[in-house]
Amino acid sequence: MAQGTLEVLLVNAKGLENTDFLSDMDPYVILTCRTQEQKSSVASGKGTEPEWNENFVFSVNSEGVSELTLKIMDSDGITQDDFVGEATISLDALFTEGSIPPTVYNVVKDQEYRGEIRVGLNFIPEVRREHNYGAEEESLGGWKESSSGY
Repeated sequence: MAQGTLEVLLVNAKGLENTDFLSDMDPYVILTCRTQEQKSSVASGKGTEPEWNENFVFSVNSEGVSELTLKIMDSDGITQDDFVGEATISLDALFTEGSIPPTVYNVVKDQEYRGEIRVGLNFIPEVRREHNYGAEEESLGGWKESSSGY
């Protein structure tokens, strides 16, 4: 069981289905890792080929977390935002490898391919230190080695 930090680099998307018929869509991504949720900036007017190049950080425990979900939405000023599609990324390989360079994942809606999204992942394990005070005293010096000639 490893605890640590999941770093996500949201790079770009390509070939997305345009949900705006009269203009280019304004896509953004909702990133969800278990109960934690973060939102990218809106790529205003970028249509079906948005670029974000944004970093996100999640606190994770490899035992309870197995995937990252990326939900792509189209920001609509007046009406409710449109669901474009989503990608689900398994984190099992990341916990083994430690890092996955920017990789393309399929965006799916209603079990159909709706484009692709490029994401880089990095897992930084939390360093846990065991305190063995007896050994520290000996290796760092301490009261046992101090002179008592006052």
